[in-house]
Amino acid sequence: MATAENLISEASGLALPGMGRALVSAGMLAQKAAEDLFRKAQTNRTSFTAELTDSGAVSAHDLALTLSRAFCVPLLDLDAIDKDRLPKDLLDPKICQTYRLVVLSKRNNRLIAATADPSDQEAAEKIKFATQMGVDWVIVEHDKLARLLKLSDMNASQVIDGMMGDEFEFDEETSAAALEISDGPANDVDDAPIVKFLHKMLLDAYSMRASDLHFEPYEHTYRIRFRVDGELREIASPPVAIKEKLASRIKVISRMDISEKRVPQDGKMKLKIGPDRVIDFRVSTLPTLFGEKIVIRILDPSSAKLGIEALGYEPEEKARLLAAVQRPYGMVLVTGPTGSGKTVSLYTCLNLLNKPGVNISTAEDPSEINLPGVNQVNVNDKAGLTFAAALKSFLRQDPDIIMVGEIRDLETADISIKAAQTGHLVLSTLHTNDAPTTLTRMRNMGIAPFNIASSVILITAQRLARRLCPNCKEVSDVPRQALLDAGYRESELDGSWKPYRPVGCSMCNNGYKGRVGIYQVMPISDEIQRIILRDGSSMDIAEQAAREGVRSLRQSGLYKVKIGVTSLEEVLGCTNE
Repeated sequence: MATAENLISEASGLALPGMGRALVSAGMLAQKAAEDLFRKAQTNRTSFTAELTDSGAVSAHDLALTLSRAFCVPLLDLDAIDKDRLPKDLLDPKICQTYRLVVLSKRNNRLIAATADPSDQEAAEKIKFATQMGVDWVIVEHDKLARLLKLSDMNASQVIDGMMGDEFEFDEETSAAALEISDGPANDVDDAPIVKFLHKMLLDAYSMRASDLHFEPYEHTYRIRFRVDGELREIASPPVAIKEKLASRIKVISRMDISEKRVPQDGKMKLKIGPDRVIDFRVSTLPTLFGEKIVIRILDPSSAKLGIEALGYEPEEKARLLAAVQRPYGMVLVTGPTGSGKTVSLYTCLNLLNKPGVNISTAEDPSEINLPGVNQVNVNDKAGLTFAAALKSFLRQDPDIIMVGEIRDLETADISIKAAQTGHLVLSTLHTNDAPTTLTRMRNMGIAPFNIASSVILITAQRLARRLCPNCKEVSDVPRQALLDAGYRESELDGSWKPYRPVGCSMCNNGYKGRVGIYQVMPISDEIQRIILRDGSSMDIAEQAAREGVRSLRQSGLYKVKIGVTSLEEVLGCTNE
């Protein structure tokens, strides 16, 4: 039933928004005062919320509390959350600024967003149209929301100028390299805002546990993406005008030729973030249509010292691997695509074997993890230091254990096999889909079956799957047939377990936090050796390995789903059967 005041409002042709009606109903504001403030907001082209709080008619806290009760929406203190951990890629920043809201997280197919005005239906419709997701509102105080939006609304040049870089510094060697350049390009490189911007990006990537940074120039845009838990996320979109200066700065501190923009280049750099903390980066440039794309990989030496348990090996897989690397001679191969954690697995094994009485030498392109006590060599094809040349030199240096970054050609494979046959333990990597196909890949390279059978003692194939966030994962009702189609046996679906699914919270990235390895650890048994000697196919080897209890990559992933470590979707996405 309409009140007298509402009838007067309607007669005057002024319809108060939901927020105004809620304040009048709660007795916080008189009808006439609310109408005057709303009319003033329209005249000044400001938000009604800002007019209410700026005029002193209602405090920001009282307004938020009243709206929370009126609309039955949770109240949140923005000061209590970590602003740096807010998701940056779920909604266009322009929409956030236009409708005065901040996205807090994603749950299922809905965004959780903070607003000072939950009655704004236009904002909800805009979000739904832009993301195909609904929105659940959380009430926050207008003044705190305004401060947060003001920070994120700074344009790119203001962000760059405002970044404080005093706590950062590149190591002495790379800084000296930058100072050696005194021609015109150096003036660009010494642009202080660019330096601070790069420092900020590198530190943000490290704090977000990203594995790579991508600097990507396009015709009219320039974007920066981080790979976090295996997934690329857009982080920033600075002005296109800075691409040349930013590329020059990165190339100088990575000891690359800044005048050469026509061919790819590789380099390394270090960044000090404290008196005893240095981060290593591997840098790669690639000429594209509109400038140089730069990818920076973060190298974390501590990852090799986490221990084999942290990598995600199951007990039987771990026992097989440890038994192989403890043998005095033979070849252990780790296979998988780029970015699947092969180097970390190899260095974890080397860390276990690194003792004062053991001589270990490695040849890599380039060396990614610095491990004291290990003689590490960077391959340099231009100078003639190939994998094969390094291996030949190692064999004259009285080695016990040799690690080859990658077996790429017949000569490197031949020398590695001879070393494994003559009393040395050889560790290396190959790019194959799984463990059985590794043996046929070596055969296709031209290696004789006898040499393969007599040298290779174990092959580990691996993938990295995103780990479910333990804080928000939920049990998922997956149809029984879907589980059977994925690869589970009838006997495994006994009702004693259910798969989990990602949800998403403030402590994770869309329901995932970190990554876990999925492994196929295949020892070369006597029977598999016989199959190799008679030039059997990878299918024959896979069938024999299965009879010997070796899980395939899919089966290993399904076991991780069963124990609640990752989701079924993640395993299906990174393995095939």
